[in-house]
Amino acid sequence: MSLAQISLLYAASLTPIPPFTWLGASISTLDVLAAVRLCLVMRQIREVTRQAQPNSTEDGQADGSSFMKHASATLTVVYGGEAVAAAWLGLSPSFLTSPSSPLLYLGTQYIVESLPWIPAIMFEIEAPLTFLDAFTRSYLLTTLIPPAVLTHTNTTLSNSPWTLLLVSFIVANGGFFIVNLSSMLHPAGWHLAIPAELQPYGWTTVDLWAAPLVTGLAALLTHAQPFWAYLHLSIVGFSHPLAVQNDEDLVKPWNANDARAFGAVVLWVLFASRTVMNYGVAWWNVKPKKKEVMRSRIDGRRYSGVSKAKKTQ
Repeated sequence: MSLAQISLLYAASLTPIPPFTWLGASISTLDVLAAVRLCLVMRQIREVTRQAQPNSTEDGQADGSSFMKHASATLTVVYGGEAVAAAWLGLSPSFLTSPSSPLLYLGTQYIVESLPWIPAIMFEIEAPLTFLDAFTRSYLLTTLIPPAVLTHTNTTLSNSPWTLLLVSFIVANGGFFIVNLSSMLHPAGWHLAIPAELQPYGWTTVDLWAAPLVTGLAALLTHAQPFWAYLHLSIVGFSHPLAVQNDEDLVKPWNANDARAFGAVVLWVLFASRTVMNYGVAWWNVKPKKKEVMRSRIDGRRYSGVSKAKKTQ
């Protein structure tokens, strides 16, 4: 699939769809898929945690499960990082200006919690969903987050590559960091704990460094700030000095849609590799049970069915 095809897929999935348009809400197919995916993942994580710690209680009684508790954790994941970054930038977070997205996640959370059963986390399901994860995350990192910095009225912030990368890191990871810090998914109730990101080798989590990586890569390709334009020129000039002198098109900025599509490809490679490492080995090592063959005690002949063997004997 080429970058142009991925861009067309973005254009189709970002078009507002009914019945939301009937209510005046600009909610697209991509928004719905992202909400469903996150709510399902949150429930899967809670069930895995509950199975891993079945006897985890507070004062001898397990903490009760409620819709508002689960919805609070989901909304924290979505808006926690944005709320922190918006406060530092002096901006209003999106959930204060429009109720469409929060209501979408609340409605999706209610539907997911009402389901009698959801599939467990396994390689056969996670492998194809890596493209959806990369698709939605690239949209967040290249389209939704950068404008908060690039269009800021303070030129010191709008022209700072450090601010751009730091805001991307906080918005993309801040919500899950708060959830892990407060143990919002723990079956025994909320309590302070060391987040997984701060534990040994927590820095190797793909989502942590993938956020500034993809945002910086998109900024480099599109020349979002003067620093990135100069860096792009320096990289191309160092690798192809004669070509740059003869062909200025080599250092022209990319289209924003192509940069977003390229970010999706990079994230898909990272997420697919993580899925293979976490679940692929166990899936690959699963061996089918050896077929049981019944033989007659009289003449030793093979029989494929148990009933037939009993009948012969």
